[in-house]
Amino acid sequence: MYIIDNKLKEREKANNPIRVGVIGAGEMAKGLINQINRYTPGMVVAATYSRTLEKIEKAYQVADIKNYKKALDKNTFDSTIKSGQSVITETLQLLLESDQIDVVVEMTGQIQFGLEAIMGAFKAKKHVMSFNAELEAILGPYLKKKAEEYGVMYTLGDGDQPGVTANLYRYVKLMGFTPVLCGNVKGMLDFYRTPATQKAFAEKWGMNPVMATNFADGTKVNIEQACIANYTGMTVAQRGMIALETDKHVDELTGEYDVDMLVEKGGIVEMVIGAKPGPGVYVYATSNDDLSTKYLEYGKLGKGPLYSFYQPYHLLFFELAFSIARLIDFQDVTLDAAHGMKVEVISAAKEDLKPGDTLDGIGGFKAYGLCEVSELARKENLLPIGLSHGAKLKNPVKKDHTITFDDVEIEDNYLLNCFNEQF
Repeated sequence: MYIIDNKLKEREKANNPIRVGVIGAGEMAKGLINQINRYTPGMVVAATYSRTLEKIEKAYQVADIKNYKKALDKNTFDSTIKSGQSVITETLQLLLESDQIDVVVEMTGQIQFGLEAIMGAFKAKKHVMSFNAELEAILGPYLKKKAEEYGVMYTLGDGDQPGVTANLYRYVKLMGFTPVLCGNVKGMLDFYRTPATQKAFAEKWGMNPVMATNFADGTKVNIEQACIANYTGMTVAQRGMIALETDKHVDELTGEYDVDMLVEKGGIVEMVIGAKPGPGVYVYATSNDDLSTKYLEYGKLGKGPLYSFYQPYHLLFFELAFSIARLIDFQDVTLDAAHGMKVEVISAAKEDLKPGDTLDGIGGFKAYGLCEVSELARKENLLPIGLSHGAKLKNPVKKDHTITFDDVEIEDNYLLNCFNEQF
C-alpha cells in the first residue's frame, strides 16, 4: 500500500483531494465516512446521500465532520463542496450529476436501489466503487459492460471477502504460482436461520436482522464466492461448494482436495466451516517450477503439490479507501466480473413452500442461496436468490429443493430485464 499512501499524501499537499460521494448512511457507510475523514489524507467525503438526513448527521457526528450543509439545488450543492464543506442531501440526482464528485461509493446493500443508483452514476459519467456484493453476484457482467459503454470505471471494493481474496489471488499469481482454489473461512453455517432467530445478535451489533440472517444461513458466503468465481474464471466443485467442516488451519487442508480435479476445472471457489484463521480468506496454488518448489519448502509452505496462502482477516470499511485510491489514481479495479457469469447464487427452500407463498429474498424466512455453475443454472431455469424477493409461488417446493422460474410468478422489472440482458 506504500504507493497508495504516497499518492494520497501528494494529493493532500497539493490540496487536490479525491472527492467522494457516499450513497447510504448505514453502519458500513458510517465506518467509511469515519475512515476517510479521520485517517485518510488526500481524500474527502464531499457529499452523502440518504433518504433520512438524520442518519447522515449521526454518521458525520461520529466522524467529527462539523462543517456541512444541506443542499436542495445544484448551485448550493456545488458551491458548498467548492468552499471545503461537505454536503448532505435527500436528492440522489444532485450527488450523481455534480461535477464536484470524483467517485460515487454505493453503500446501501440494496439490490434494486443499488442498481438504479449505479446506473445513474454511469449515465452521469461517474466512476463507481460498490460495497454491494449481492448486486455484483447477480449483475456483475452487466455492470462491467455498462461501465465500459459509458466510459467510466467500476469496481467492487476492498475490505469484504471478495476484494480481499482478489488481492491475495493477484499476489499469488504475480509470484508465478497458479491459483486453483480461492477459499473463504466461515465460523458457522445453518441454512435454516431466519430474521427471528438472528434478532438478538442483530440488536447487539446494530445490524438489520435480515443482514444477520444472510450471514448465518450461508447466502452471503455463496454470494461472495460467486463474485470471486466471476472475477477469476473459476467454478464450483458442486452445488453449494464442498464446504468442509473442520477446526484445522487452512494450511492443513491442502490434502483434502484432488489436485487433478482442481486443475481440470480451472480452479474452484470454496469455503470451510470452523477452520482457522477465521474469518480469513485463502488461496491454494500449484507450481511446476523446481526452483520455486524448493524455496516454497524452505519457506515452510510444504512439499506441495498445493501451497497455501492466506490472510487471517478482512477489515470491511477500514480498507475501502484503498480501493477508491486505486481506482481513481491508478485505474486499478479491485474486482469485477472479468470472466462473465461463471457462477450464480440460486434459491433453495428453507421450509416446505406451497402455492400462494411469497418469497422474501436474501436473508429472509423462505429461502437460502447456493452457488451453482451458471450454465447449469440457466439450463435448469433456476431462480437466483437476488431475484426472489416478492416472487409468488405457483407450485409447491419441498424444503431444501431448488426453486425455478417455473415455480413462481415474478413481475417483469428493471432488475430482471438487466439480468436477462447479460446472457
